[in-house]
Amino acid sequence: MTEHFRFVAVAMIAVSLAACTAESGPPEFEPGSPAATGARCDGRIDAAFGAWARAGFSGSIAISTGGRFDCLASYGSADEAAGTPNTVDTVFSIGSVTKAFTAATVFRLVDDRKLALDDRVGSILPELTGPVAGVTVRQLLLHTSGLNGTHGTDHEPLDRAGALSAIGGLRLAFAPGTGYVYSNAGYTLLALVIEKVSGRSYRDYTMAEILPLPDGRVAGGFWDGQPAAPGPRAVGRLDGGQTGESGGFAGPHWAVDGNGGLAMTTRDLAAWTHALFTGRLVSATSVRAIGTPGHDLGKGRSETPGWVAYGASVYGKPFLTTAGGGGDIGHNAVVVWVPEGERVIAMASNRPEVSAEKLLEKVGPALLAGAPLPTPSPPPGGTAPAATVGKYRLETGGGFEVTTAGNQMSVSASGADAVAALFPPRGVSADELRRHEERVLALLDGETQEGRNERKALEAAFGRITGITPGGTVVRDGELHSYVSVTTDSRTVLGWFAVNQEGGVEAAEVDTGPPTLTLTSAGAGRYRPDDPTGSGPEVVVEFGAGRLTVTGPGGPYVAKLAG
Repeated sequence: MTEHFRFVAVAMIAVSLAACTAESGPPEFEPGSPAATGARCDGRIDAAFGAWARAGFSGSIAISTGGRFDCLASYGSADEAAGTPNTVDTVFSIGSVTKAFTAATVFRLVDDRKLALDDRVGSILPELTGPVAGVTVRQLLLHTSGLNGTHGTDHEPLDRAGALSAIGGLRLAFAPGTGYVYSNAGYTLLALVIEKVSGRSYRDYTMAEILPLPDGRVAGGFWDGQPAAPGPRAVGRLDGGQTGESGGFAGPHWAVDGNGGLAMTTRDLAAWTHALFTGRLVSATSVRAIGTPGHDLGKGRSETPGWVAYGASVYGKPFLTTAGGGGDIGHNAVVVWVPEGERVIAMASNRPEVSAEKLLEKVGPALLAGAPLPTPSPPPGGTAPAATVGKYRLETGGGFEVTTAGNQMSVSASGADAVAALFPPRGVSADELRRHEERVLALLDGETQEGRNERKALEAAFGRITGITPGGTVVRDGELHSYVSVTTDSRTVLGWFAVNQEGGVEAAEVDTGPPTLTLTSAGAGRYRPDDPTGSGPEVVVEFGAGRLTVTGPGGPYVAKLAG
């Protein structure tokens, strides 16, 4: 479950989209009104989003002002194989947006005087051991507990006792309350607290007490297991093109409960957000507490329980936002609350080419300025020249592999030198890349308990580890992914790890393919990334005389066709 994203773009779209739709007189309809398969928003905005859909956006959008929807629209395919389109009834996994629901549930229990924010979790859960037992509920909500590392992978069977044991075994990166490190395990611990204090299972209590909307409907349910989110589901696509997890994992689900796992339509996500911040789900006191800046993140941002708050000093109006995705389901979701006008925007996507977050980042500036929304260039026609297909080798040892499918050409990079050439970082210094790679290698060398656990899991899956070779680092959706080749007695597997500054694992994927770019023609035998949002690497690829040349900020890299 990914954490917070590039909030600046979300600010722009949240503040301006409601104004843009209101000025053009969009249709208004209540949150509980019948679903529509087509667009129900301003025609100019729908046309722009339609262009982004042709460029790769697949998902749903819901925008409301004062509890009434300005726009409900869906684009792309819920299931390409079945030919099923996305509609406003399509259900998406909301990933780490689940944390906003967990936080709200905690405050419901505070309202009922069953829990206090300064209670220590060890006093609530006496079976919890380790240093985390001394942290408070408030510190868990704000990610200031110091809890560092993972307690289980998303689709790993993990029962309550196993979760408590795993979380109790995690180290603290700092004394509680003295720092900040985002923690999925911390929100799972909050779910365990909810279960203990409420006297009901976490899932049953969530469904009965925090998901019901004022109009009587229930805002979704769980992606895996029961109670399941009702309705047709979007099939996700991962970065490598494979299909994401469909929701058939039987559990137990304590690897994601509390920190991820919920699923719903964007319409229900928007309606729930409005209900939360207008005091329909928790008390007015709790609403203020959820929206009050907590831990200072810098640049006008603050962590609040389940959200990140932006102060008025940033864009003139305060707002809260959160997002989730990046797991093995292939969905991405984002929601924004702007108190002025009670504005909400919720968006979800099920393809990586133009994710919900990327789309918001791209169109936000134009919406803020009241300008026409930018649209991507149409995809090129024709086919890629077959002569370019093959493997190319750099003199420094790494290489590229070029493949084609229809009118699309893709190039993958193997080796740290090739990865650096094809994926030059944007907004990240060389020192940051180096430090991240060092933390990943230290993890896999078993220098921490979490690292020893990772090695144990890898060896259980692939055999005794005999070597770890760094394979370069890419920036993906604002997160650093450092690739490594893990050599065992029987094989070599490729994987990537994302770790925080304290060395804790935030995300990982092992036995995966190399980082790959899809290319589109730039004319005159030159190719550039097929990246309509412009958030990817700034490189140009050229072919000629048995050579592949990648030109980017670091200069040209020339590889020769092998064989």
